[in-house]
Amino acid sequence: MAYLGYQGLMEAAREEIQEYTVSELQQRLQKGDDNYLLVDVRDIRELWQSGKIPDAYHAPRGMLEFWIDPQSPYHKAEFSQTQETPREFIFYCAAGWRSALAGKAAKDCGLQNVSHLAGGFLDWVEQGGEVVEVEKG
Repeated sequence: MAYLGYQGLMEAAREEIQEYTVSELQQRLQKGDDNYLLVDVRDIRELWQSGKIPDAYHAPRGMLEFWIDPQSPYHKAEFSQTQETPREFIFYCAAGWRSALAGKAAKDCGLQNVSHLAGGFLDWVEQGGEVVEVEKG
């Protein structure tokens, strides 16, 4: 297997998952349906420091595959999917790098309707997206 490096891995991931811009994601979130899960894959310290997008579910990148796989003892119900109404999983991180890789990993773990926020939380904040505080707990 050829060496891809992080840039090659991100490019490959972006070819397999949908990318949203901030404005596209805001439109998606305002559709009125709740058949999606917005997933923040940043480290908890990043959330404490800068907040998160409202209603985002925190799933640290290091645990993602374990939380997604229904056979894992660490599986989280938030990642369960039904065939009748498959939910969309929208990943984001600080700059859109980890979320691209997370989206690809989620797809490889069997999730469908996987996407991510290109430019990440930094673009979200820069473009005036709403942010809520995350308290240490």
